[in-house]
Amino acid sequence: MSHVTTRMENVETRHARIEGHRIAYREMGEGSPLILIHGIPTNKLMWRDVMPRLAEQYRVIAPDMLNYGESDMPPDADVSINAQARIIVKLMDALGVSSADIVSHDIGGGIGQLLAVNHPERVRRQVLIDSVCFDSWPIPEFKRLLEPGVEEATSVESFIGTMRDFMPKGVHDPEVMTEELREIYVKPWNSAEGKAAFFRNMRRLNKEYTEAIAGELKHIPHRTLVLWGDQDNFQKPDYAPMLADAIPGAELVWVKDAGHWVTDEQPEETSRQILAFLAA
Repeated sequence: MSHVTTRMENVETRHARIEGHRIAYREMGEGSPLILIHGIPTNKLMWRDVMPRLAEQYRVIAPDMLNYGESDMPPDADVSINAQARIIVKLMDALGVSSADIVSHDIGGGIGQLLAVNHPERVRRQVLIDSVCFDSWPIPEFKRLLEPGVEEATSVESFIGTMRDFMPKGVHDPEVMTEELREIYVKPWNSAEGKAAFFRNMRRLNKEYTEAIAGELKHIPHRTLVLWGDQDNFQKPDYAPMLADAIPGAELVWVKDAGHWVTDEQPEETSRQILAFLAA
């Protein structure tokens, strides 16, 4: 296959209408479908340094979840990971994808687990990266935002300041979290609409869905790679072997010297591990 040199930034954002909402996504490459699912508070651009490598061999699709990035932010929609999993399945239908390899990060990993358990025929293989699982969330850094009255008492400016301070805590090497990178992640939230969407997402970040399927993980039939930054401050490394042990035959690989944002901190190693797993 010809070498793909396109960078993700140069790929246009497309939209699909799912359940009446516009879901933004970017697509690169051709061949067997591979879907990348981001977490919170990130968006599809978390894959910008990984997607071109994967697109050399696969048709790679990176959506923004509902209420994130460039997707619609409806004030009254269900944005639980259960609903997000349902939307991913419908997006696959809209794009003519009967089954795909699923690579997911953070709460995207919770969605990945739900897809594997509830829609096993839509998943070929899965990679769970620094994934929420069991009772691993919401993380302490977010819990105080869920206290009554916090949203109303927080201005957009103050909220964005909090987000800017939060992002560097997710990397092992603070120099990785440049001003430009912070902007990529903070920009979609930097408005009254964005702030409200973030708090809606936060309110639906409960562990009921991952706990509900914990007993079903032992029935997952798919080849699974659990990939984890060994310095993750948010999804603690203790959860990685627990998740790998719960899924039959799952392989656990550590990304050295990486915090939670592994695709930003170690994009080459992350890409290499994904491709090696899929090639095996």
